[in-house]
Amino acid sequence: MNIRERKRKHLEACLEGEVAYQKTTTGLEGFRLRYQALAGLALSEVDLTTPFLGKTLKAPFLIGAMTGGEENGERINLALAEAAEALGVGMMLGSGRILLERPEALRSFRVRRVAPKALLIANLGLAQLRRYGRDDLLRLVEMLEADALAFHVNPLQEAVQRGDTDFRGLVERLAELLPLPFPVMVKEVGHGLSQEAALALRDLPLAAVDVAGAGGTSWARVEEWVRFGEVRHPELCEIGIPTARAILEVREVLPHLPLVASGGVYTGTDGAKALALGADLLAAARPLLRPALEGAERVAAWIGDYLEELRTALFAIGAKSPKEARGRVERV
Repeated sequence: MNIRERKRKHLEACLEGEVAYQKTTTGLEGFRLRYQALAGLALSEVDLTTPFLGKTLKAPFLIGAMTGGEENGERINLALAEAAEALGVGMMLGSGRILLERPEALRSFRVRRVAPKALLIANLGLAQLRRYGRDDLLRLVEMLEADALAFHVNPLQEAVQRGDTDFRGLVERLAELLPLPFPVMVKEVGHGLSQEAALALRDLPLAAVDVAGAGGTSWARVEEWVRFGEVRHPELCEIGIPTARAILEVREVLPHLPLVASGGVYTGTDGAKALALGADLLAAARPLLRPALEGAERVAAWIGDYLEELRTALFAIGAKSPKEARGRVERV
């Protein structure tokens, strides 16, 4: 199966298949925000403004990486980028591997014309560093007019799809390439970063990490849908570090590095919990896929509702900003 066909099937699986974790949850339901009835705060004082990767976002939110390089990629990415620009949030593009192999796919990724000021993050698999070097990374970011580059690490997904399954020496390879002339972050794809993973990254000059925990979309399930048309190994597809645990473990090891929480963080209240546990930003992807097919207004409406719920949740715990939410949570 060629890479373009695989991307098309990924979208079909995410739209039509049962690709969410069936047993594993984010773990956020195990925490409760500490409500404050006498915080003496006005809702209008809650300021969601958040600095990230050299830009100032109007809210601590990233549109997660989805697609590019297949027939609906341009339509989806333009809608997402237009919404990101309108709301002042960030956007991560889909994997740029296809661009490095087939530059003609650029059209489905090129969104800067509708998002001249938005934070755009290019994206490439860490496993691709076996075949691509510094010049390729510079070319990718330049082609996309991106502000930063994320490397996604996804051994379980790659194993299920029988893709790039040799992850030996990749942290050392990344260390050789850093620093680059733009911010670099590392992310999982939905099976979570652990304490051990954070320790492996601790000495690298990274600008951020995205824990991408378990509890939202299982990319092992996606790949089984693509490969078999069904999920044949359901227990295998439940492997992962729940999002709440991933936040706590990574924050303990990397206390000062900006941390993005994604992986089933699909409501503003869960977003507030993630911030309280130690995240700096929030990200979501699959819930925005169908709205993106319907247009930028639908994407903006979904994100706008999410951010309004987030603002209200912060107000309820007496936090004037996302940073002030830190620690305002307790175990149920």
